[in-house]
Amino acid sequence: MNTANINKRQFLHRCAFCTTGLLSGGVFTHALAREGVDVGKESAFTRLVPANMVEQQAAAQYQQVLGQAAQQRALGPENNAQVQRLRAIAQRIIPNSYSWNERARNWKWEVNLIGSKQINAWCMPGGKIAFYTGILNTLNLTDDEIAAVMGHEIAHALREHARERMGKSAATSIGANVLSQMLGAGALGQQLIGGGAQLLTLKFSREDESEADLVGLELAARSGYNPQAGISLWQKMSAANNGAPPQWLSTHPASGTRIADIQKNLPNVMPLYERARKG
Repeated sequence: MNTANINKRQFLHRCAFCTTGLLSGGVFTHALAREGVDVGKESAFTRLVPANMVEQQAAAQYQQVLGQAAQQRALGPENNAQVQRLRAIAQRIIPNSYSWNERARNWKWEVNLIGSKQINAWCMPGGKIAFYTGILNTLNLTDDEIAAVMGHEIAHALREHARERMGKSAATSIGANVLSQMLGAGALGQQLIGGGAQLLTLKFSREDESEADLVGLELAARSGYNPQAGISLWQKMSAANNGAPPQWLSTHPASGTRIADIQKNLPNVMPLYERARKG
């Protein structure tokens, strides 16, 4: 499904983020703290690789994955109930993503379901989302829990963690200063993308995963999905994997620390959820 026209048809972007204070004379005085979670600024390493190149690479790899699934008769059809369920949840979440990344307004969002026993889901740069039947069926996910998974994966794309990984990899090997002086961002991007970076196999750091947890928590809450479902989701993940790292979380296990971080941030997002429910 191509959902690029979601914001044109069914949704109005309701931003409850940072607001400004004005004096009666119209002079800017201060900005109120934004509602929701605080994960800081994006990494400077993202600037080493042009976003449009990463998104083009993601779109090409996404189509390859869908093509392979179709050949194996594993791609969920348009009328599949689970496909429609995933897309309905995405339609509520996507409009709330724009304040995290302005590029998301112009992404050609897609949501697809792949038949596989893998407990897996992901979102490539540019809003290319895939869920595997294994994560839905094995964990028997509720809509709120699906929103937690989807919010987490969308957060990786919004915060451009893949782009950051690629930038860090190059900077670590050669040095950021040398790269910027000798290659420039465009040339570096061509070098990395041209090398055939496999976006699905990039490993995110523990900090990236924690950040995606919290941003996903807020996205779900703003979309009217109970953020407390993040706790039950991790509990299900831990039980399904017998303490081993869930595949869709790369090398990072769903630990008690993870659940504790969600619990710590629930007070920041529950008001957003309650407002969305009344909305």
